Amino acid sequence: MHAKTAEFSPELQELAQAAKLLSHPARIAIIKLLAAKKSCISGDIANELPLSRATVCQHLQELKNAGLIKGEISGLNVNYCLNVEKWRSVKAQFEGLFSLTIHEINCNC
Repeated sequence: MHAKTAEFSPELQELAQAAKLLSHPARIAIIKLLAAKKSCISGDIANELPLSRATVCQHLQELKNAGLIKGEISGLNVNYCLNVEKWRSVKAQFEGLFSLTIHEINCNC
């Protein structure tokens, strides 16, 4: 079976990828934690979640690969923070989608 994602615009593909990344509660918890703390060490993140350090690291890597967070090595730790520019873009894309769907629609179904 061949996925037809290439048939859609890059913008739609990017929005779908962001939605997929945000579809896991652990990744949302990580995002909320980073937003609240402004910066965080990966070990601190694992201490805040009911997950193993290895699982947290996998979720951090997914978010980093997508550009939603940044990570910088500092000694033996990696400091993570939100990628504000990317979040602004994702926010605008979701707002655009939601603004299309919140208008009153006359539908008989």
